[in-house]
Amino acid sequence: MHIRTIATAAAILSFSTPLMAAEITVTFRNSGPGGTLAAENASCVAADGKAAAGSNRSPALSWTKGPARTRSYAIVMTDPDVPADLSLLNREGTEIDKDAPRMEFTHWILADIPASVTELAEGADGDGMPAGGLALEMTRHGRRGQNGFAAFLKDGPHGGYMGACPPWNDLRIHRYRVTAYALDTDRLTLPKAFTRADFLAAAKGHIVSSGAAELTYTINAKATK
Repeated sequence: MHIRTIATAAAILSFSTPLMAAEITVTFRNSGPGGTLAAENASCVAADGKAAAGSNRSPALSWTKGPARTRSYAIVMTDPDVPADLSLLNREGTEIDKDAPRMEFTHWILADIPASVTELAEGADGDGMPAGGLALEMTRHGRRGQNGFAAFLKDGPHGGYMGACPPWNDLRIHRYRVTAYALDTDRLTLPKAFTRADFLAAAKGHIVSSGAAELTYTINAKATK
């Protein structure tokens, strides 16, 4: 019997039964002060009240092993605090209220991570900002899915990591959540250009454990949680 895990923009809910394995513990190996995402892992940094390009290196991560029936892992990094009205982003003379409606955005997704892999070095799946992102392919550390920019930009596959770049005019501090999933299959049935939604649909019934960790980030000195 498999345990079904349902992910939403607000939370990850687990149904406890005697078969449920202990939750996976996810660890950011490096972080900034006060539990913030390190600047080198962001795709933009503060500059004169606005933004400048950042290093965009995928963060160093580790996670504890899943239960004995684990045959692969997947990781997903999301920002649940993106303003729903995209026309407000970085608009001169406009501030985005911290209580404005929000939506979830995918910054990174890897599926079919070998069961022997429980950590990723910094920069393993992104270092810098190549035009259009990285290729959608199987690597030694997992199969790349599309990050959220694929839905807005048509200049490439948008695979691999795309780091934090919250709007410089947003009054809310953004959260960046990495969820690790342990699955009971080596390979999920996914399209080549798969999204987080595709992953969650394919993983249904295969997730045997999961866990998450998050850091915060902003480039607006006036932003609050």
